[in-house]
Amino acid sequence: MQKSFWQSVALASALTLMTGCSQSISDYTQLTPALKLDRFFLGAGRAYGVMHDWRGQQSVRFVADLCGEWQQGQGDLYEVFYFSDGRVEQRHWQLIQSADGEVRGTAGDVVGEASGQLAGNSLYWQYVLRIPYDGDTLDVTVKDWLHLVDEKNLINRTTLHKFGFKVAELTLSIQQLDANADCSALKQQVAEIAAD
Repeated sequence: MQKSFWQSVALASALTLMTGCSQSISDYTQLTPALKLDRFFLGAGRAYGVMHDWRGQQSVRFVADLCGEWQQGQGDLYEVFYFSDGRVEQRHWQLIQSADGEVRGTAGDVVGEASGQLAGNSLYWQYVLRIPYDGDTLDVTVKDWLHLVDEKNLINRTTLHKFGFKVAELTLSIQQLDANADCSALKQQVAEIAAD
């Protein structure tokens, strides 16, 4: 089983290298509407996502509540995830969005700092995420593409990598529900889950 897994990963990597397919954030510079994190991730939002394993099989689904607060390019984004396997998890992003579109962020389960770039309707950023795995933790590299569809809807495509190989893929849609919503209740929920 282990041997066939690594053979499949090697074949997929070779095919990717041979086709030379890649994208750059600059490819999206002219696309509108422009994605600004301090506008889209302001107030209340909701996300729906599906995780697929390295074989492309659906492994878990989730719904997430989000709420963001921003001031002068600095933001706090609170997230609570409800997974189909019964898990409930939280994340509190502390984000900085620069005038040139550079984005940086930290969170409790992110190793070091996330960094990326906005262009047009898109954001590409990358970070190392520490996830629960087999009673321990595992660090995986996350490559995140976010594309704004319209002012209220965004599609996020994420790939997770270990030792340079893609091990999982996540697709989610995010909708901004109320830009004027108060984040106090979700902020409290995030703190309670983090304290458990």
